[in-house]
Amino acid sequence: MDLDVATPHGRARVYVYTGGKPFDATRPAIVFLHGALHDHGVWTLLARWAAHHGLAVLAPDLPGHGRSQGPALDTIEALAGWVLALLDAAGVEKTVLVGHSMGSLIALETAARAPARVRALLMLATAYPMAVSPALLDTARDDPYRAIDMVNAYSHASIGAKPSFPGPGMWLHGSNRTLMRRVQDGYAAGNLFTIDFEVCNRYVGGLEAASRVTCPVQLVLGARDQMTAPRQAAALADALHAKITTLPAGHSLMTEAPDAVLDVLRAVAA
Repeated sequence: MDLDVATPHGRARVYVYTGGKPFDATRPAIVFLHGALHDHGVWTLLARWAAHHGLAVLAPDLPGHGRSQGPALDTIEALAGWVLALLDAAGVEKTVLVGHSMGSLIALETAARAPARVRALLMLATAYPMAVSPALLDTARDDPYRAIDMVNAYSHASIGAKPSFPGPGMWLHGSNRTLMRRVQDGYAAGNLFTIDFEVCNRYVGGLEAASRVTCPVQLVLGARDQMTAPRQAAALADALHAKITTLPAGHSLMTEAPDAVLDVLRAVAA
């Protein structure tokens, strides 16, 4: 569905995937926030499960990503404010927040800004600080396709995985590369890869935000994650008093370990 949402640059149309069921704001809500150069599509299986098990699902494309109008927002703080505006537009008072990578930082900041509106926080493949190497930032600026291939290699723990997302026989690396290229090419106002990576790199408020979070927090980390290694989440986990689940996967947890991630989601959303 489409929503008209306030942004720092004025109101804009936002595409929101609802998991294959009409959105019903009277049901318990769950919001899925994707990471850099991704869109709602990374949440397909989890969002469909949630929508078909009594939850009101909002899996938006962030501003400038996928089907949502831009411009892209360039700070975690601005994106958190946008999430709260999205909840207002959808008529949602309280929700579970689920975020992957960059989306996990957006979820964290959102929960810190409006603790009364968040009943649980699930952070996948997270880290703080979420620093990006200068070499990768330079490559993203100068040769985005090469940077996409680099990130794609770092994000997966193996060449193939079975059962695979969204079903056996899918090539995880190829699907993710195609998605990232499509999202990058779909943004005409600049280099979206660089914008997203700088959003992660510049965020310095994580521990202060953690001190204001009041809901239960669960982290799901990939033991083989080369983008956000589990050790990089230790200080944040302590600050949030979070439960931690570590899976034998890389950064792309939702596709490499969909069943295990779903098990955690079911417990958090209960």
